[in-house]
Amino acid sequence: MPIVTSGKVLVTGANGYVAVWVARTLLEQGYTVRGTVRSESKAAHLRKVFASYADKFETVVVDDITKAGAFDEAVKGVDAIEHTASPYHFKAGDPDELIVPAVHGTTRILESALAYGDAVRRIVVTSSTAAIMEPKSGPYTYTELDWNDSAVEAVRTKGRAASQPDKYRASKVLAERAAWEFVEKNKERVSWDLVTLNPPFVYGPALHEVDRPETLNESMHSWFHSVFKNLHEPKQLGVIGGGWIDVRDLAEAHVLAIKRPEAGGERILVASGEWKWQDWINAARSYGVPTSTGDDSYDSATAVHSMRFNTTKASQLLGLKYRSIEQSTRDIVEDFKARKWI
Repeated sequence: MPIVTSGKVLVTGANGYVAVWVARTLLEQGYTVRGTVRSESKAAHLRKVFASYADKFETVVVDDITKAGAFDEAVKGVDAIEHTASPYHFKAGDPDELIVPAVHGTTRILESALAYGDAVRRIVVTSSTAAIMEPKSGPYTYTELDWNDSAVEAVRTKGRAASQPDKYRASKVLAERAAWEFVEKNKERVSWDLVTLNPPFVYGPALHEVDRPETLNESMHSWFHSVFKNLHEPKQLGVIGGGWIDVRDLAEAHVLAIKRPEAGGERILVASGEWKWQDWINAARSYGVPTSTGDDSYDSATAVHSMRFNTTKASQLLGLKYRSIEQSTRDIVEDFKARKWI
């Protein structure tokens, strides 16, 4: 299996919450980074963030990732590709608002890599546990063998009436499946191999351009308002939860996925663990900041998690280590304090 321990890496959607951390982690580890952005105005913040890396960081404008040939120029001369560009929001009317850019963005990058990526040896696609977590009755431990086909069916049968989460989940299922199907269809021609990473909710400090809490990305917008702004009823804070990973650990996973030969051709679930909102509130309180009201009867030791994630593959193939809720909260709090948001 080919590996990429040095050289130039293409990061798509480079101004996104996860992508900026991927780019930074690559630069810190000696890679040169080429980042795609939708417009020249999106590149200005990135140039400031990465000014100290001089010519090790460059940007290229790809205004529409769904167009045929969109990435033809961007893939030339790069050794690996980190494809993170995909919409994540809960405001879609027509499901295709999410599905089309997710699926076509993924296939376009693979088409360009096949046609013009002569130096490319590995491609990492950011998928999600949204593509894995088909609803189950009772507590269930998810693995890379699970697929969320029910979300696709919900969108197929309900269309615009499908729930916002199902619209997003369907986009991730269909995009990831499209990636694997592309590789299988072109297996005699590809000179690179594919890795997909499947993280749950991603939390951590923001490095991308954001000027107020309302413009945070979807996951951190929810985090801010749940932990600090009483978004939920107090008793719900010990009930509502899920899985998570720190954005910096996810960025490290992206780099490890191009470095480790055994990761090639693998679907890898990456998750730090499970949480309830009260866990985050308790951690934030320890840093002396005002939080949401909270549920003081909550006990993390007896909390029941309806979902868990088997991350054995990530440990074995990537050797990935994770930050704790306390570590991540500390850094988020410091970030928000510096921005004068709390």
